[in-house]
Amino acid sequence: MGSERATSFGAESGNYETGRPDYPAAAVAWLLEPLGDGPRAVVDIGAGTGKLTRGVLGLGGVTMTAVDPDPQMLAALEARTPAVPTVRGTAEALPLSDAVADAAVMGQAWHWVEPVAASREVGRVVRPGGVLGLIWNVRDERVAWIRRLTAIMHGSAAERMIAENSVVVADPFGPVEERRWEWTRAMTRAELHAMARSRSYVITASTDEKDRIQREMDALFDELGLAEGETLDMPYVTVAYRAIRGS
Repeated sequence: MGSERATSFGAESGNYETGRPDYPAAAVAWLLEPLGDGPRAVVDIGAGTGKLTRGVLGLGGVTMTAVDPDPQMLAALEARTPAVPTVRGTAEALPLSDAVADAAVMGQAWHWVEPVAASREVGRVVRPGGVLGLIWNVRDERVAWIRRLTAIMHGSAAERMIAENSVVVADPFGPVEERRWEWTRAMTRAELHAMARSRSYVITASTDEKDRIQREMDALFDELGLAEGETLDMPYVTVAYRAIRGS
């Protein structure tokens, strides 16, 4: 997670929390399903403002640790979820002891890592038989206006990874399973703009480029008839992967 764009999100933590959707409960539960119903220790890596952290907590029977390289994102997580301990770190360098977790999860984050090194380091922290769970919410590009929106905002590394089915998980984890869920989220103009402003390309863009994106998004919303204060259904696909750590 060493690039400028990978560590840019803290400056827009408010827009990230407002603009990014939560994860469907069924998808979060599927990530940890191999562990059964007993007490589980889970590490959320690249935890950001804590959207996935709170989703895992909602399952019950878990203790959480949140890891992120950005202190601003961790501060936002701590403000919303003060009972969860936080530490600064990355998937390739976790400040945690060996085999302390039953599972590690990452939401909107694995595309920022070096997968072989991250798999090895996460595998050090996760016990044998434990789970690595990866999850993304991506806009449904089969819809014409979504493709136009993406062209305005620019695509992301995550979206390309999902489209190309190129998620890589290495030793000590075994084969990767995949599941998908389709759903919609009602969003206002303000929430749609917050979503755009939370994207790494936009965060690191020039002022002129940010102005262009806002202007072209507003023109698209006018064309779609989205008035201020009204909502538009954003179609999402949640894509989840899980792999079991070998012995």
